[in-house]
Amino acid sequence: MSLPSGKPIIFRGVATAIITPFSGRDVDFGAMREMTERQIEAGISAIVVCGTTGEAPTLKHDEHIECIRQMVEIVGGRIPVIAGTGSNDTDHAVTQSKMAEDVGADALLLVTPYYNRATPTGLIRNFTAIADAVSVPTILYNVPGRTCVDIPMSVYRALADHPKIVAVKEASGRLSAAIDIINELGDKYAVYTGCDQLIAETLAAGGEGVISVISNVAPVETRLICDRHFNGDKSGAAAIQKHLAGLIDAMFCEVNPIPVKAACAMMGLCRPDIRLPLCEPAPENEARIRSELQRYGFL
Repeated sequence: MSLPSGKPIIFRGVATAIITPFSGRDVDFGAMREMTERQIEAGISAIVVCGTTGEAPTLKHDEHIECIRQMVEIVGGRIPVIAGTGSNDTDHAVTQSKMAEDVGADALLLVTPYYNRATPTGLIRNFTAIADAVSVPTILYNVPGRTCVDIPMSVYRALADHPKIVAVKEASGRLSAAIDIINELGDKYAVYTGCDQLIAETLAAGGEGVISVISNVAPVETRLICDRHFNGDKSGAAAIQKHLAGLIDAMFCEVNPIPVKAACAMMGLCRPDIRLPLCEPAPENEARIRSELQRYGFL
């Protein structure tokens, strides 16, 4: 698959931003394997490892690279492995990106540098430095609610012809932001929503899919939104989106990935262990998560 510009489409449909399971202070690679196999069996199109949902900011550098290496081994080439390697330090992001490529990642997810609040010129130089250092395709990740920086269209325009920058994960929560990129630069970027509430709407606007949190819990149902859309059944896609609204809302009743990790633990997929400064959900939210899992038949 490729865009009109000839750039590759890394995946079409659902990429699960998979949680990082812990056992105490250690990464639980056994649980990671079982969770990944569940995703592949459900027909998910790609896996994102060490993203926001994977608690990447709390992973030590060696753990981060080992998670990517293990995921590549687990997947064994069946679907693309997309590694989160962005940072608020460009040099560190370059190093991490090169190492992720070395251990077999198929593509990279590059979050906007957080805390530093880079200017548009700084963003262009940051993303260019990383993309120039690797030979795998990269996805720009816009999530201003976490980084305090919203990638402007001027940056997308400036980077549109870079051969290794091929996609955008648009997670601002504004459908209009995805539409603007698709309308002006849809031949240069595959656009994925990072908001589970907007999957059907983004697809209808010309997006290629979603990098999803909810698919950790409901991979088949999330995939069906995309399947129905790409099979020409847009009303069917919208119906599933509507049906999942309650579960999606519950997965964001506290900051991601607190609710989804709690949900996966309730389902027996992993332990509930989460790293500070994140912690377990408040009792009333835990009850809400459990209630929604029961209502949707996951418990």
